[in-house]
Amino acid sequence: MADVKTEVPEHCPGTQSEDAGKASACAGCPNQTICSSGEANKIDPGIELVKERLLSVKHKILILSGKGGVGKSTITSLVSRALAADDLERNVAVLDIDICGPSQPRVLGVLGEQVHQSASGWSPVYIEDNLSLMSIGFLLGSASDAVIWRGPKKNGMIRQFLSDVDWGSLDYLILDTPPGTSDEHLSATSYLKAAGITGALVVTTPQEVALLDVRKEIDFCNKVKIPIIGIIENMSAFICPKCKNSAEIFPASTGGGRQLAKDLNIEFLGSIPLDPLLARCCDEGKNFMTEMPDSPVVAVLSPMIQRIIQKCEKTEVSSAVDD
Repeated sequence: MADVKTEVPEHCPGTQSEDAGKASACAGCPNQTICSSGEANKIDPGIELVKERLLSVKHKILILSGKGGVGKSTITSLVSRALAADDLERNVAVLDIDICGPSQPRVLGVLGEQVHQSASGWSPVYIEDNLSLMSIGFLLGSASDAVIWRGPKKNGMIRQFLSDVDWGSLDYLILDTPPGTSDEHLSATSYLKAAGITGALVVTTPQEVALLDVRKEIDFCNKVKIPIIGIIENMSAFICPKCKNSAEIFPASTGGGRQLAKDLNIEFLGSIPLDPLLARCCDEGKNFMTEMPDSPVVAVLSPMIQRIIQKCEKTEVSSAVDD
């Protein structure tokens, strides 16, 4: 499939139109040559491969944020572990598509593990009996090796993860994404669209500098038609591990994630406090929920997970009725 740039005119006729690349609105568009040649109209065969592979995956959830450093990987690990622990019959998998900065192998405690290949495809690495992980981190010679790839190679790797991994029958596939709205996001979206994206969890921190980028991520979701399950505010307050008192590290000068959700009519799922013990568990690959069961993080996480399950099940019912 041609590498189509996303900066297109407002009145673009679309790649499926007979006027693609020929209409007056196409003048000056970076994709004009590709569209007029018909290359952009070709269907990527990988889309069908991904659809077939993910037929037995009920819910596909993207963890998104336009801002780096807000804790997407931490939220991914918490959500996936909580979903798996809530029901031992529920099968959950994590796909780490942060190609240049894969952190899930360390966060989930399987750093140094290797991926095995069989006739049915790559086998993900299992953290628990009902929780598995696939990451490019398993394919590197060393955890410190840099991945220096251009967009097309990243896209090919994501397609391979989605179509060549033997995920088996899953209730939830959670995708940990890098910051921004670029190659990895467009690739995952284009491949998952045919298989059905349940929605996205958007992660932010309270301060305005993070909210600015998160607004762009929400705009991205709206433009590519990804439903937003809800907004999660991370690092809402610092919890002292000794005295248990809290303090604001990132002041919510404009209302934080809660106000953002209200302004954009998106459900606010809750705030997760900044707990240094959680950071330590992530560094050591330990399960925070079993290591620190009395933490305020676990207390706010439980109702959040139940709401995510409710919304996903509601989406599943709505899709079945539409079919």
